[in-house]
Amino acid sequence: MANIKSQIKRNRQNKKRRELNRIFRGRARSAVRKALMAIESGEVEEARAATSAAIKALDKAAAKNIIHKNKAARHKSTLMQQLNGME
Repeated sequence: MANIKSQIKRNRQNKKRRELNRIFRGRARSAVRKALMAIESGEVEEARAATSAAIKALDKAAAKNIIHKNKAARHKSTLMQQLNGME
């Protein structure tokens, strides 16, 4: 446990940021998983909506530097390829 006042505050800030980061990262992962499942199911409209939601979640996480922008781009590219392949 830290004794220094500034380090105690830094630990509080780190905890808060870690919890927020987990929320945004989890939302992005869940959205990508749902999009992949929708693409596998074969319903085009449902897959489009789920892919759009996943792209939005990935962009938001990348904008907040929770995931790297190239990782977000890679996931978006993969999703779009699979979506276009089913149509």
